[in-house]
Amino acid sequence: MPGFELFGETERNEVNDVLKSGVLMRYGFDGMRNGHWKAKDLEMELQNQFEVKYAQLVSSGTAAVSMSLAIAGVGAGNEVIMPCFTFVASFEAIMMLGAIPILVDIDDTLTLDIEEVKKAITPKTKAIMPVHMCGSMANLQALKTICDDHNLVLVEDACQAIGGTYQGKALGSYGDVGSFSFDFVKTITCGEGGAIITNNDKYAQFADHYSDHGHDHVGNDRGAETHPFLGYNFRISELNAAVGLAQVRRLNDFIAIQKKHYTILRDALSDIPEVVFRTVPEGGEENYSFLNFFLPNLEVTQVVSKAFKEEGIDGCFHYYNNNWHYIKEWNHLKNLKTLYPVSEEMKKGLEYLKTKSFEKSDYYIGRNLSCLIKLSWTEAEVKERADKMVNVIKTVLNS
Repeated sequence: MPGFELFGETERNEVNDVLKSGVLMRYGFDGMRNGHWKAKDLEMELQNQFEVKYAQLVSSGTAAVSMSLAIAGVGAGNEVIMPCFTFVASFEAIMMLGAIPILVDIDDTLTLDIEEVKKAITPKTKAIMPVHMCGSMANLQALKTICDDHNLVLVEDACQAIGGTYQGKALGSYGDVGSFSFDFVKTITCGEGGAIITNNDKYAQFADHYSDHGHDHVGNDRGAETHPFLGYNFRISELNAAVGLAQVRRLNDFIAIQKKHYTILRDALSDIPEVVFRTVPEGGEENYSFLNFFLPNLEVTQVVSKAFKEEGIDGCFHYYNNNWHYIKEWNHLKNLKTLYPVSEEMKKGLEYLKTKSFEKSDYYIGRNLSCLIKLSWTEAEVKERADKMVNVIKTVLNS
């Protein structure tokens, strides 16, 4: 991770193919494009690789998450349960629809704490949205049971975990609908882009229309298409799709490289008794894009994090005070700082964040280091990195 590290001729060839046709838009201009449809081809690749009936490309991972919720009927007055450790796009996507994000604690999976999810359910709850952070998944079987018991929608945010699996199914395909991000730092990149996958016929049709201003895409005259319902412009371009098409065909190779590098690092750190690795739910296999581990306490983790940087060990993140990924510094959300007025319902719905504490999550995030696994490393570089990481951690623990 990320896929741009291994850009090559395959990506350039797909992009040049689009430029030769001169058609950068995914819809229309049939005569000019001579049968070349990069977005459609990429959607077919996603369907085949992840063994789902439908895939719909969109302009970003955020668009994918928001559209996943919209096609499932989530909107004003609804509550969506989500983790307090994620990227800010998760709550942005919920609020874009006028719904209320209900943030709950995480556990040692670094994803939703199942008992906290149960406590958060109210008559307004419409969906549960696990976020498969840093390459690994939530306990999807437990969440599916909760959703079935309460008639809720299970929406998977798999933006950081493409290529991971749970009980033999691709992440994103276990729930009712799943979403991916293909931004510049993801395992598969389009530069900017995203996708949703689903086996639900109705959701698939809604996604096809909703992502393109509500166009029904019936017939060969785009100007004559009808609009069964309102939609928005979440279209991906053919240029972005071309890059993603080349990349997704290499996904299995990327995952294999990540697993190799991850395993070298994990095996080295396993010799340190104080290092505890994140829990991967039974039946799950992460995509190996990050190595996540816990140290004894916040203070030790802070010292190790600083020492890693001083030793040139880059790409290891301590999210405790991170502005993008953890509730602790999301003051713009907690104080509802917006450029436009929001409904009284939303103001009231988010009041809980002014007083709610997240001690469970502080315990795990405070002790966690999340280390990026690069595709471009040589084996010698990985082993050298492993030795440095072990030496730094042992030095701090023994000081």
